Amino acid sequence: MLIGDVARRSGVSARMLRHYDALGLVRPTGRTSGGYREYSDEDLRRLFQVESLRSLGLSLRQISRALQDPTCTPAGLVGDLITWTEERLERERELLDRLRVVDASAPSGWQGVLRIIELMTGINSPSAALRQQSVLAPAEDVRVPAELLAGAVLAESDPNVAGALRWALGRVGGDALASLASGVHSENVDIRRRAIQAVADLAGDEARAVLVDALDDPDPEVRRHAALALGTDGEVTAVPALVDLVVEGVNDVQAAELLGALAEDPAHAEQIMSVLSDELAAPTADSAVRSRLTQAILELPRTVAQPVLRRLSHDDDPVVALTAAAYLGDEGPASR
Repeated sequence: MLIGDVARRSGVSARMLRHYDALGLVRPTGRTSGGYREYSDEDLRRLFQVESLRSLGLSLRQISRALQDPTCTPAGLVGDLITWTEERLERERELLDRLRVVDASAPSGWQGVLRIIELMTGINSPSAALRQQSVLAPAEDVRVPAELLAGAVLAESDPNVAGALRWALGRVGGDALASLASGVHSENVDIRRRAIQAVADLAGDEARAVLVDALDDPDPEVRRHAALALGTDGEVTAVPALVDLVVEGVNDVQAAELLGALAEDPAHAEQIMSVLSDELAAPTADSAVRSRLTQAILELPRTVAQPVLRRLSHDDDPVVALTAAAYLGDEGPASR
C-alpha cells in the first residue's frame, strides 16, 4: 500500500508517516519501481501500535523504547505513564488553583494580580518569618480571597504565622466561615484545632453555631477553644465545658473568670453554681480539683456564692476551708 493510501485510511498524515520513517519507528519494507514507499501488512500493524501508544500519552522516544527494548514490559510502561500523568495533572491542578485565586480576588489592575501572586508565593515559603511577613504586608486595596487564607490557616503549624493568618482571615468578610467548613469536620485533629481557633475569631450567629457543635468534639483541645470563645461571647451553653476546664486545670483561671461573668445574669447564676457544686461533691474530685472549684465559686456574684462558701468554710479539706473562710472575712476556718 502506498503512502497516500495509508494516510487516507489510517488518518495519519503523509508528513507524519515520513517523520516515523526518519525516526525508524515505522519504515516501509518495500519500494515501488518508481521509488515510492510501499507498506506491508506488518508495517501497518506497527503503525497502529505506534498510534495506540501515542494515544496513551507516550512520547515518540518512549514509543521507540517500548517497541525495541525487550526489558520494557507493558506493566512497567503503563506504571510509568500513570506516574507521569499524575504528576502532570498535579501541576495543572496547582496552576488552576492559582488562577482561580487570582480570579476570585477580582483584581482591577496588574498590581493586584502581582500582589495575590506574591501572597501565594509567600504563604508557601519554607520560612515561617517570610510566611508571616507576606500575610501582614499591606494589601494595597486588593481583595484577598478567603479560601486562600483559610487553606493556609488549616495547613499552618507555626503559632505566630497561624495567628497572623487568622487575623487576616477575620478581615476578609462573610465567606471566611464557609472556607473553614472542611477543616471543622476534618478527620485530622490538628486541622480541626486550627479550624476551630479560626472560627473562634469570627463574629456572628453562624460562627457561634459552629462553636456550639464543637463542644461535643472528641478532642479536648477543640472543646477548650470552643468553650473559651463561647464563654467570652456570653454563651451559657459553654458552662459545662468551662467547668470541665476548671476541673482539668487547663485554662482554669480564665474559665473561672468567664463563669463569673456569665453568672452576673441572674437567670444563669443558679445553674452555674449547681454545676460547680456537683463537681465539688463528685467522689473523683481530689484536693486540687476541689480547690480550683472553690476558687471558681469566688468569681461568682457574692449573693450566689456566699451560702455555698459558708458551708465550704467547714470543709474537711483545710485548703478549701481556708479559701472559703478568707472570702467570708474570717481569719480561719470556723470551729467544728
